[in-house]
Amino acid sequence: MLTAEDFAQLPHRMWEKVFSKVKKAVVFMDDRCAEALHWSGGAAALLEAGARNVKQFSSFEAGGENEPKAVFVVSTLLKGRTVDVIKDVVTLSHFQYCVVFTAVPHSVHLFANNVSTDTEACPVFEQFEEKLCEWMGNMNYTAEVLHSPVVFAPVSQQLTVAPPFARLFPLLPADLESINARRPEKKRFGALNNLDVHALPAELQIQIKCLVSALNSMFEAAGTREESFAVGPMSRIIAGELANHNQAKNRRKTAPNKASIIFIDRTMDLTGAVGHHGDNLVEKILTVLEPLPGHVTDVQVDMLELTDVQRTPHSHNTVAPGCLAQSQPSSAGSLWETMLTSKHKEALMEVRRHLVEAATKEKLPIKMSMGRVTPDQLCSYVKWFRSSWEALESHCGVLQLALATAQMLRHPSLARWDSCLAFERLLLQALGDADFPAMLRQLLPLMKPRGGKDSSSSGSRLREDECGPEELILLLIYLYSLAEEAQHTDAAEEELEKLERELIGALTLVITQETDLGPMLQNLTGCATPEDLSMERAHTAVENMFKTLRGLSYMRDHLKQLRSVYTASDGVHQATYRPFLRQILEEVFHSDRPECPDIEHMSGGLTDLLKTGFSMFMKVSRPRPGDNPLLFLFLVGGVTPSELRLIKDTVTSLKPGTQVLVLSTRLLRPTDIPELLFSTHRLQPDIGL
Repeated sequence: MLTAEDFAQLPHRMWEKVFSKVKKAVVFMDDRCAEALHWSGGAAALLEAGARNVKQFSSFEAGGENEPKAVFVVSTLLKGRTVDVIKDVVTLSHFQYCVVFTAVPHSVHLFANNVSTDTEACPVFEQFEEKLCEWMGNMNYTAEVLHSPVVFAPVSQQLTVAPPFARLFPLLPADLESINARRPEKKRFGALNNLDVHALPAELQIQIKCLVSALNSMFEAAGTREESFAVGPMSRIIAGELANHNQAKNRRKTAPNKASIIFIDRTMDLTGAVGHHGDNLVEKILTVLEPLPGHVTDVQVDMLELTDVQRTPHSHNTVAPGCLAQSQPSSAGSLWETMLTSKHKEALMEVRRHLVEAATKEKLPIKMSMGRVTPDQLCSYVKWFRSSWEALESHCGVLQLALATAQMLRHPSLARWDSCLAFERLLLQALGDADFPAMLRQLLPLMKPRGGKDSSSSGSRLREDECGPEELILLLIYLYSLAEEAQHTDAAEEELEKLERELIGALTLVITQETDLGPMLQNLTGCATPEDLSMERAHTAVENMFKTLRGLSYMRDHLKQLRSVYTASDGVHQATYRPFLRQILEEVFHSDRPECPDIEHMSGGLTDLLKTGFSMFMKVSRPRPGDNPLLFLFLVGGVTPSELRLIKDTVTSLKPGTQVLVLSTRLLRPTDIPELLFSTHRLQPDIGL
C-alpha cells in the first residue's frame, strides 16, 4: 500500500529528468523553480549531478567561453518575457547545446496559443528548438525543449507546497463583479459558486490547468486513482478540472492505489489564517524573520553568531544567511518536523535538547540546563561550535534552526503578537452578545498613529507592544471573517456604513503617518516610500480594502452545514473559535454521520450519474472522502503551521493510524493574507506572458 512517506519523496523524483541533463552544463533557473528545488536538495543536488554552475534566470547573466552547454529551468509558458530572457542569455553566450525545461505542459502551451487540436506531437516545443539553434548561431547545434512538473516542494513529511502557485488565491465577491462586468447582462453569474473555469480570465485558466497537470503527474508517478472532493468555489473549479483531465481519466482506469483528495478554499476560514492564536514556534519564526530573497516560504537566519565577524550595521551582508529548509535526512530534519507540528514550549525544549546532544557528540563542554529556554542560552550553546569546523559542518542544520529560534525569541515585534492575541480573545468573548458594528467600534481607539503623545510616556518613543497599521489590518480581516457570527439587526446596516467611513478615515491617517512602509503597506498602497504616498492615494487604497473586507462576511453563505466557525459562550464555557479544517475532518472520519452536503464529490462523471439514477430504485452509496486509505487535503490559498498541528492532532484523536498528507499553494504567515486578499493581480497571475 502506498504511504504518505512515499508521496513525500515524489517531488525529488520530479527533478530526476532535469538532473539527467545537467552534466557539464551551466544551469539558469527562475525563482519559483529554485524555491521548489531548495526543499529537494538545493543547488548542491545540481552540482552533484554534474552541473558546472547555477545562475539566476536573468537577461544580465550569460555563459562563459568555456561553457558550451546550458540548461534552463522555468515555471512559466515559453512566451513573452521568458522567451526574451532565454534569447538574451543564449545570444550573449557561446552555447552549442541548449536544454529548456518548462513546468508548463505542451497541452497548456497549445491552449495559450488558442490551438484546440489534441496532438501527440509537440509543435510548440519543436518550433522553440529551432529558435534556440538560430540564437546559438548554427542550425546543426543541439536544442531540446522538455516538460517536467518541478513545482512541488516537500516542506515536511506531512506538507508539500507548490511555489509556482503561491499567489493563487480563492475567488472573492469583488472578483465576481469584475468577471460579470465583461459579460452580457443575460449571461452574468449570480454567485461565485456558479462560476465555471471558462468564465475566468485566460491567465487564471492557464494557471489552474498547470496546477491540475502537475497534480496528475504526481498521482501518475504514484500509480494512484483519486476521488476528488471540493469545498468552496475555486476548489470546485480545480477539482472539476482534475476530474475531466484527459490523462487523469486514463490513469484512473488502471492505477492500483486509491486515495481521496479534498480541495478547500482558504477563504472558508480566514480567522485561522490571520489569528495570533497559534501556539506554534515555526509560525512565529516565519512571521518575524525576513523572507529569504526570491522565496515565499523560507526565511533568512543570521549566521554571525557562528563567526568572529564583528556586528555592524552592514555586517548582515558579510555572511550568507542560513535558512529553515533541511532536505537531507538528519537530526535537523527530525527537529524541523517537531518544530512544525508541536506546541511552542515542547518545540523549544526539543531545540535545546538537539543542541546539547550535538555538542555531546562533538565533546564540546555544554551541559544541559533546566528551566525556561531563553535566546541567550541557545546562542551561548551555538557559540561553542565555532571552535570546530568539523562540528559546524556536521550539525549546520541544527545550528540554523536553533539560531532561527533564538532570533525569533528576542525579536521586538513578538510583544505586538501577544497584544493582538489578547485583543482577539476579547473580541471572541464579546462576539455572541453584540452586533457587528459594536464589535468593529472596539477597533477605533486603536486607530492612532504609532509613537504619538498618548501612546507612550515619553511622547515620542514607539512602544514595542503598540499595534501598527499591519496589526490593525489583520484585526479587521479577523473581525470581518467572523461578521456573520455576530447578532444582526435592521439598524446595524446603517450604523455599519457610518462606522466604516470613520474607520477608513482613521486608518488612512495612520498609514500616512508611518515613517517606513513595510511590505504589507507597499502592496496595499502601491508605494515604496512614505514620500510617494499621498493622502488621496492612501484613502483610495483603504476604501478598496474595505470593499474586499465586506465580501469576506458572506464567504460561507452558500454552505448548508459548515457555516459557522464560532461557538458562543453558554455561561459555563468560554466562547471558542471552531477551526473549519477540524469540522471537515470530523465529517470525514465520523462514518456514522450523514453525508455532508458541503463536501462536494467531483470525480464521479458518468458513473456517478448512473449511480444517482439507480439510487431511485435501489440503495447506492456515493463515495466519501474517508473510504480510501490515504487522504489529501489541498488548501487553495495556503495553510498555516498551526493548522498542520491541528490536522495531525485531530486525525490522531478521531482515527489513529490514518494517513493524511497536506498539499497547499504555500505555507502561510498571518501577514501573507493581506497581500493575497487585496492583490489587484489575483485574476491575472504572472504566467510569463
